[in-house]
Amino acid sequence: MLLFFYDIADIESDAGKYRVIKVFKICKKYFKHHQKSVFRGNITPANLIRFRNDIKKVIDEKLDFVSIVKLQNKAVFDEEILGTKEMDSESLFL
Repeated sequence: MLLFFYDIADIESDAGKYRVIKVFKICKKYFKHHQKSVFRGNITPANLIRFRNDIKKVIDEKLDFVSIVKLQNKAVFDEEILGTKEMDSESLFL
C-alpha cells in the first residue's frame, strides 16, 4: 500500500495551476483519489519508478512538497520526500 500527498506551491499563478493539474492527472493513472491532494493504492516496483519519474518532470522541487509513504505492513512505513523539505511530515501522522 502506498499513500501519496502533495502540496503544489503558488496555485494562483498559471504555472502553479498547470503543475497541480498535471500532478493530479499523473496520480489518477496510478492510484485512487482519496481526499483532495491525497491518493492511495497498490503499485508494482516498476510502476513506482515510472510514477516517481513522471512526478519529478512536473514539480518544481524548490517550491513543491511531495510525500510518498510506502506502508510495509501495519506497523512499518517508509517516507520519501520530493521537492521542498520545509513541511514537517510528522504532523501528517499525528
